Amino acid sequence: MAKIKVKLVRSTIACLPKQRATVRALGLRKISSERVHDDNPVIRGMIRVVEHLVKVEEAK
Repeated sequence: MAKIKVKLVRSTIACLPKQRATVRALGLRKISSERVHDDNPVIRGMIRVVEHLVKVEEAK
């Protein structure tokens, strides 16, 4: 299964509570933190909610 790397690049200070919760559920806490997830529809949907805060790339 393909893997994707999600990196938090913007702060969640001025975000909606739902967006903050989504960032935390992705396992991201501080700016520049990264997590590797399986590429599936659930994770893609979470990324879409906070796409203005994160950077996504394919993991090797």
